[in-house]
Amino acid sequence: MAFSLLTAAAGTLLAAASSTPTVVAVDGVLCDITKKLVSDQARVICLIPPGTDPHTMALRPADRSNLSKAKLVVLNGYNLTPALKGVKAGGPVVSVGEIAVPSNPLNDPHLWHDPAIAASMTNVVATKLKPVFNGSQNAAIDQRRAAMDSVLNSLGTWTGQQIKTVPAEQRVLITGHRAYSFLARRFGIRELPVIDEYATGGRMRPSSLSSISKAIKKSGTKVIFPEALPPSKTMRRISKASGVPLASKPLFADGQAPGKSLVQTATGNICTFVVAQGGRCDENGAAQLQERWASIR
Repeated sequence: MAFSLLTAAAGTLLAAASSTPTVVAVDGVLCDITKKLVSDQARVICLIPPGTDPHTMALRPADRSNLSKAKLVVLNGYNLTPALKGVKAGGPVVSVGEIAVPSNPLNDPHLWHDPAIAASMTNVVATKLKPVFNGSQNAAIDQRRAAMDSVLNSLGTWTGQQIKTVPAEQRVLITGHRAYSFLARRFGIRELPVIDEYATGGRMRPSSLSSISKAIKKSGTKVIFPEALPPSKTMRRISKASGVPLASKPLFADGQAPGKSLVQTATGNICTFVVAQGGRCDENGAAQLQERWASIR
C-alpha cells in the first residue's frame, strides 16, 4: 500500500512538472519582466545572465535545447542579440521591443531605459503570455502587470526629479557607443556616443581622436562614462586626450546589473549619472521603488 501511495505521489509530481510551461526570455530586461508576470506558474529560462553582453552572445547546445522546449520566446529585438536573428523555437518568437516601439530611427535597441517604454514592453509580454496558459492565468497576469506599470510610472517621475538636480549645462551623457537615446530623449539629456559619432567604421584614427576630444571638451561634461570596469583601452585613450576623467562607476546599458532587478539597475544608473554630473540622488526614493517592485508576486 505504501509503495502504491509513493508511486501515485511521484506520478502526480511528474505530471505537475510536465504541465508547467517553459518560457525563454532572451535579453535586456525581459527576464525580470517575464518572471514577475508569471510568478511560479511557468519555468522561465534566461538565456543571457545579467551583466553579460547580448551583442556577442553565441548560442550553446543547451540554449538550443531550451528554445526547442519553449512555449514562448521573448526577445528584445532591434538586433540587440544578433545570435538570435531568425531563431526557431517550440513556440512563437516575439520581438517585444519592435512591437512596443515600432518606430526607432536610430535603431537603438536599449529601449527600456525610458520607464514608459519598459511599461509598454511589460504589456506586450503580458499579452503574449496569456495563450501559454490557455487563459487560466489572465486575471493574475493582469494584476501583476498593473502593479508593474504603477512602479514603472513612479520610476519615470523619480528619474525626472533626479535629472533636474543636475545643472543644465552638465546634463550630457558621454559614452563610447549609443545606448541611451530613449533615456536622453525622455529626460532632456544630451547623449554623445563618441565612437559611434566620430570613429570611422569603429576605428580610432588620430583625426577621430582629435574630433572626439574637441566634442567632449565642448560638451560641458564632468566625466566620461565607461561601459565596463576596468575601462577599455580606447576609453582610456579618449579620457587622456580630452583631459576629462572616466567616471568611477559604469552604467549598465545592455540589461540588468549582476544580481539586480530592472528597477535596481535603473535607479542605480540614474544615481551614478546625476551624482557624477553634479546633481543629487534621492536614495530613499530609489529604495522605496525597489521594494515595491520586489513585493510584486
